[in-house]
Amino acid sequence: MRNKPNKKFVPSSIGLIILGIIVIAANLRAPLTSVGPLTSFIRDDVRISNTLAGLITTVPLLAFAILSPLVPKLGRRYGAERIILIALIFLTVGIVIRSLSGAANLYMGTAILGFAIAICNVLLPSLIKRDFPKKIGSMTGVYSISMSLFGAIASGISVPLAVNAGLKWQGALGIWGILSFVSILCWLPQLRNRTKPTTTTSQQMASNDVNVWRSPLAWQVTLFMGIQSLIFYVLIAWLPEILKQQGIDSNQSGWYLSIMQLALLPFTFIVPVIAGRMSNQRLLVVITIILLMTGTLGLLYGSSNIILLWIIILGIGGGCAFSLSMMFFGLRTENAHQAAELSGMAQAVGYLLAAIGPALIGFLHDATNSWNLPLFILLGASVLLFLVGIGAARNRFVGSRNNPKHTNSSYLD
Repeated sequence: MRNKPNKKFVPSSIGLIILGIIVIAANLRAPLTSVGPLTSFIRDDVRISNTLAGLITTVPLLAFAILSPLVPKLGRRYGAERIILIALIFLTVGIVIRSLSGAANLYMGTAILGFAIAICNVLLPSLIKRDFPKKIGSMTGVYSISMSLFGAIASGISVPLAVNAGLKWQGALGIWGILSFVSILCWLPQLRNRTKPTTTTSQQMASNDVNVWRSPLAWQVTLFMGIQSLIFYVLIAWLPEILKQQGIDSNQSGWYLSIMQLALLPFTFIVPVIAGRMSNQRLLVVITIILLMTGTLGLLYGSSNIILLWIIILGIGGGCAFSLSMMFFGLRTENAHQAAELSGMAQAVGYLLAAIGPALIGFLHDATNSWNLPLFILLGASVLLFLVGIGAARNRFVGSRNNPKHTNSSYLD
């Protein structure tokens, strides 16, 4: 029997909490996706290799991996709303430091903003599980669209801001501090609804807490999260460079990266809603893998005249994969505490796996002077994503061994 929460959360305004989620989600990709199109500018100005340039994307992923397991406990002890506010303040500080000149500031600022984004990454899905238990699909879609839209905008305008507006790479990255500051102002009203530390009985703890680290299903969700993140962040870091080798200039390649992310927008809303209405999500996993493999093969062997098609297909596949990984946190758990624990585990191990990608791909390109081997690695990653995705899509909870869920109606919109 499930425990009753000690404190029922009653938001003063549903509109305010939704606005807060949307604005925070807007900050979770833009500070990262703005880097890819500027990689060559940063590399030449700071005088670093492709391998070290790949670390600009890897550092925040390592920050995600280090901090994510601790976030659920911080949220439970001090209140999710307060911890998110602190994270947004550090996000703004990290963006400012990163935009200062010098390699040390570049990596230090990137690490700080990575820790801040990690907190929001873990706590937002659990807040959605807690505050919108019957609207997980649509709210995850709203959250995903905001994240992806601003991530796409950041990719597209980075080079124009740096070159045409004369802001250089420092200004093009630093301008996102404005958005993070706005998110602080939008989130302040939520402190009135701050969840407070609570004491629970051993029976309640047993109901709330499942050792996700011992759950095969949780590991499948975790690996799905990690592999799809690896694919996404490799593309974010290196797609502009891959396209430039095919004769596309920096400005255009940045917009192509933006188009890839814009292509996934409708699917980041549609897929969660559809997934929440299905008894299992295996069909969606199959469709996702077909899209990812088709887009990657297109970059390898397809005509350069229709390269935009392959990029759009990759974007749709990536959007489906990301949306499914976010949905699994809610669909495979029974309450907000379990969702936070699964989210923390998946993002810790998953982003540690993903962190390998950009630096490894940069190293392989330096070693081979070609993008063929890196693209073959992405194909292999797609196959692994299929294998773990079929397991993660099962109609089960992480705390149950054999029994399927009786109904999925709590996730219907």
